[in-house]
Amino acid sequence: MFTGIIEAFGRVTELKKEDTNLHITLESALASSLKIDQSVAHNGVCLTVVACDTKTYTVTAIDETLTKSNLGTLQKGDLINLERAMKLGDRLDGHMVQGHVDQIAECVESSNAEGSWTYTFAYDPNKGNITIEKGSITVNGVSLTVVDSKEDRFSVAIIPYTYEHTNFHTLAPGKIVNLEFDLIGKYLTKLYLKK
Repeated sequence: MFTGIIEAFGRVTELKKEDTNLHITLESALASSLKIDQSVAHNGVCLTVVACDTKTYTVTAIDETLTKSNLGTLQKGDLINLERAMKLGDRLDGHMVQGHVDQIAECVESSNAEGSWTYTFAYDPNKGNITIEKGSITVNGVSLTVVDSKEDRFSVAIIPYTYEHTNFHTLAPGKIVNLEFDLIGKYLTKLYLKK
């Protein structure tokens, strides 16, 4: 379980295909504190550490993960948002995030609002996911509040700290992001659709 509060960046240093799997090696300040079998969220995708040293570590993404997320589009040098699993008893500063990406979305608009930034994302509404005004959404692993909700798109407002300390500063229209919709909202939607 995660909170959606990003701890650090990871910079992709190596991508290695093996059958349908992708081994991703990243350089990060977190590397020295990681151990094999530990869960880390990568742009919101929970992956297991399979190798590590003091400067880099490696995770493996399987075909299903690559199909449902933006990890299959990674290039060497890309920045990834990282968060280690939350500790029991810690404060929950974001919202409850599982690290299971529901679907991808496209950034369709970004604008500087003189002190903050607004990003709009379009997604396929046929997958049964919804947003609500002032509800929670996770974009590339970042816990955010929806400020404008439509059937197939939503907007979020980004403060300067989040802009600088996540990969939001690299997002522009046309970029693909990972979405994890609010856990409680997903359960309520499923219950409602059953009736």
